[in-house]
Amino acid sequence: MTKENEESNLLSDDYYRVIGRKAQRNNIMAAKLVAEAVRTTLGPKGMDKMIVDQNNNVIVTNDGAEILSHLRLEHPVARMIADLSKNQERSVGDGTTTAAVLTGELLSNAERLLDMNIHPSTIIKGYKNALNKTKEFLDEISIKPKINDEILIKITETAMTGKGTEQAKAILADICVRAIKAISDSSFDESLIDPSDILIRSISGGSIEDSRILDGILLEKEKINPSMPKMIKNPKILLLDEPIQVRETEIQANVQITTPEQMHQFIDMEDEMIEQMVEAIASHGINVVFCQKGIDNLASHYLARKGILALRRVTHSDMLKLAKMTDAKIVSSVDSISDSDLGNADIVREEKIDDENYVFIEKKESKVITIIARGSTIEGIDEVKRSIDDAIGDLITFVKTKKVVCGAGACEMALLTKLSNYSEGLVGKERLAVEAFSQALEIIPRTLTENAGLDPLTVLSNLKVEHKNGNFRMGIDESDGRIIDAFKEGIIEPFQLKSEAITSATELAIMILRIDDVIYANLSEPKEKEETA
Repeated sequence: MTKENEESNLLSDDYYRVIGRKAQRNNIMAAKLVAEAVRTTLGPKGMDKMIVDQNNNVIVTNDGAEILSHLRLEHPVARMIADLSKNQERSVGDGTTTAAVLTGELLSNAERLLDMNIHPSTIIKGYKNALNKTKEFLDEISIKPKINDEILIKITETAMTGKGTEQAKAILADICVRAIKAISDSSFDESLIDPSDILIRSISGGSIEDSRILDGILLEKEKINPSMPKMIKNPKILLLDEPIQVRETEIQANVQITTPEQMHQFIDMEDEMIEQMVEAIASHGINVVFCQKGIDNLASHYLARKGILALRRVTHSDMLKLAKMTDAKIVSSVDSISDSDLGNADIVREEKIDDENYVFIEKKESKVITIIARGSTIEGIDEVKRSIDDAIGDLITFVKTKKVVCGAGACEMALLTKLSNYSEGLVGKERLAVEAFSQALEIIPRTLTENAGLDPLTVLSNLKVEHKNGNFRMGIDESDGRIIDAFKEGIIEPFQLKSEAITSATELAIMILRIDDVIYANLSEPKEKEETA
């Protein structure tokens, strides 16, 4: 009996164990397959994936995180890469495919070193060294441009290039830049920018070009009574966290009614209570009410008679945004309303778009901005929202460091060239690991070239010549394979986006390389233990 089998016999029958080189091979294979699954979506010429879920809902996208989040991944390493993409999306908003593809390539190159009997610890040491130098080199090749509309537009258009919304990227880029400027100050102080102040709402129908920005908030609701006014200018706004209906007593009690007169008296008393609540609201000159809870029909009638526009069951998150936009306070009782609690806006209006009613709350220089995404299909609108979300994420990431790097494969090729030069001064097996790391970076420009249907050998050879000559801004024109100055062409990405993608991919690759034993616990159907090679 082998040592591995002896160790496996320590476990009960519902555990399954993979040890040593076989565990490493399985983990690396899973990472490579996930990377290959999203690799064809990278770049301006990347292809889309269609995902059909168990309910026959269709998603068409080339967003790496979106694709991986909808796949039922069984292998733990595959799920780790999906989590990596999700975290990349959450922290910087973009670069998810780059992170996944780079993780797969780092592990693929490490596998070749493992086949040469180089110990994982040596590879890990080399990868850590290479990552530290990469961060230094990335800082060297970064550019700190003057922040203006032109730079912001270029960053946004780069983020949207290759997505399904590319035909309208000029319109959408302008919308995104206007939105980020609206929620920030002139210095673009990152600490003052709250991404949640940019809301993205979708309205079906129309085309992508019909998407627009609203200085304020759009609620997917309608006024609760048709007799209420459709538009109110310079409104006094109440945000109420109390139902406008008959108040329940704190102590449960039964009311015994024995005659019709008593019934009428009871109903009249309830009517009077509701009318008093409406009178309390109207006495402050309030003409717009957003209620987080219910408003009964009788209350809506009295509100309409007072010329008050009211909405009920507004979500808590929307109430908070309304409070920020209108400078109102959320009031818990109509009995405690004060004039200082009320909010203001330029206009509140109801509008019907494609047979659906919406309420617009608009205010000049609003602290909350709504981007209205339009599209002819649900799938198209979802892609517009994802594109806008990625672009907004890139802009916010940019203002953190106010630095950019060149896209079109220029950044990765520059890092590859600098790392290759650095590795020439190293000796021993660690040098091989640093070289494997640098070669892994080539997967990005190579993939961009392949996805564009170009000849990788010719294009990458020409690109390497430029970078060896110190032209670190040169990238690939994916329309014809020419080598171009990516910065002059406006193909730029936030520094932090690229830094986090490379760092996250390397850290995950190192984590996977450190695993030499995988134990599957509590299997529903115990599998036969296997010997390792």
